[in-house]
Amino acid sequence: MAENRASTYTEGVPCWVDAQLPDVEAGKRFYGELFGWTFDREAAPGGSVWARLDGAPVAALAHKTDGRLPTVWTVYFATPDAEALAGRIRAAGGQIVALPHPVDSLGTAGLAADPDGAVFGLWQPGDHTGFGRRHEVGTFAWAQLYARDTGAANAFYGGLFHDALFGRDADPDFGRASVSDAFPPEMPPHFLVHFRVADTEAALGTVGRLGGRVQVPPFETSYGTVAVVVDNQGASFAVLQR
Repeated sequence: MAENRASTYTEGVPCWVDAQLPDVEAGKRFYGELFGWTFDREAAPGGSVWARLDGAPVAALAHKTDGRLPTVWTVYFATPDAEALAGRIRAAGGQIVALPHPVDSLGTAGLAADPDGAVFGLWQPGDHTGFGRRHEVGTFAWAQLYARDTGAANAFYGGLFHDALFGRDADPDFGRASVSDAFPPEMPPHFLVHFRVADTEAALGTVGRLGGRVQVPPFETSYGTVAVVVDNQGASFAVLQR
């Protein structure tokens, strides 16, 4: 489909996701059965293993080398210039968690946090432009920012990614909501990666059978039926039925 083409990944559009896991092989078994992904035999430059659906890259799993780091899914936003974007993030009150750095010829990656503390990735494409497929069953469908102050979040991300959020090229992949809309008030601000499924209840059954658990039962949103789950290693993500 035309919407899946990498050429649509203008600045501020979610273009890639990865999971930092203690056990990548266990992650391959979990997500392979849940979403029908296959995995490259060899690690990509940077050490991650790419997941594919019908041959197209859809996500990556990486080994978490420091046990103090969280087990998480991270969403990466496209940018033509990661260094310049990092500068704008600092100027707007955010922080750079990992400086932009080259990942072989694939591109340039970085990690940042908004003023509320929610962490997200930056991706300046090289040979790897991002998702080969999205918006389909078994692929990335949405990134929801759960913030303490949605007005402040709108101002921050609107200043960084105005065209992607509000302009003529606005992409339907990124939303903002209050943490309290779905989580206990003590939950810190964060991005929640959503993967599309054909049947939410069936997906939840598979998650449970594979050793995961339901964190937030299904609820209705403007973009579909969502349930938040935790995989068998502690990484949270959402399943979305549209």
